[in-house]
Amino acid sequence: MNKTRLYWFLQIFGWLGFALINLFFVSLERTISSVQIGAFFSVAGFYLLSTHSLRYIIKKYGWFNLGFIQLLPNTLLAVAALSILNTIAQILINLIFDTLNPEDDFRLLVISVTIFVSFLFYSLWVMLYFLFHFLDNYNQSLKYQAKINEIQLNHLKSQLNPHFIFNALNSVRALVDEDPSKAKLAITQLSNILRFSLMMDKKRTIDFENEINTVKDYLNLETIRFEERLQVKYDIEPSAYDYKIPPMMLQTIVENGIKHGISNRVKGGVIEIKCREGITDDLIIQVKNSGQLKGQTFNKKKEREGHGINNTVQRLKLIYGDRASFKIYNSDNEFVVTEIKIPKQNLTLG
Repeated sequence: MNKTRLYWFLQIFGWLGFALINLFFVSLERTISSVQIGAFFSVAGFYLLSTHSLRYIIKKYGWFNLGFIQLLPNTLLAVAALSILNTIAQILINLIFDTLNPEDDFRLLVISVTIFVSFLFYSLWVMLYFLFHFLDNYNQSLKYQAKINEIQLNHLKSQLNPHFIFNALNSVRALVDEDPSKAKLAITQLSNILRFSLMMDKKRTIDFENEINTVKDYLNLETIRFEERLQVKYDIEPSAYDYKIPPMMLQTIVENGIKHGISNRVKGGVIEIKCREGITDDLIIQVKNSGQLKGQTFNKKKEREGHGINNTVQRLKLIYGDRASFKIYNSDNEFVVTEIKIPKQNLTLG
């Protein structure tokens, strides 16, 4: 049901319900005549037409764009004016249906009560109408923001694949002349990785097992290239396999450690991957690689590349909001540690 149909559904059945409820209470005191039924439904009809007119004014003159200080007096004046008009309309309707009792109905107290009750009904209608509008706008804003996040996330993922493929092909190229048999194996492993990348390209998160298998293929590929210069260690708790993580995220961190750490050292170094479940039901991933961060030099490289660390931080923010965390730091003057904390369920994008 679209918003216009919903509006008219609520208007018609709301004021129809108003008339029926009033008739019910009157029936408890006396027998209802067809004339009284006509009078009550006519009053309900006036409420419907008058509130619809108020809606027209609100939309035409852009009351939704007004600040609270401007909106409040405008609304109060409109509700007060409609309450007076409604009271006049009730007098005329009772006169037409011959249900008017001048001695009772024209007393100041009766007229004042009628105006006050009308004011309450119109005030309730206005509050519900504005509440519906603001909730609808808020919902649309959330959908719009989610769509923007989705576009940004897809853009970030599209940056990762070309970067990864470029580095992987360089690894294979280095082996072609040196060891054709190893190059063959490397091509097979690269094929597995690319197939995984294509299959998972449209997913926000994937099973941890799929990601770690891809990382192992990647590190096997790099081990062929670096030979004894690269040592790989795994320390993965079984509980880690219950989680989902963004595709290519762990692989990107490992690749970053090799590119900025291992490859810059004559003796190579170590890549150690630890994954465990934290006390707050989060997955804690630590990637430890030989090397050292060098302050502003590293940050400038990161900004120029437009992917890697900065990309990973943005993806975590888009998918998990503030529930995920990322930090990278030097450890023992020999290693760089990248630590990521991921919640068990996604909240931002679902």
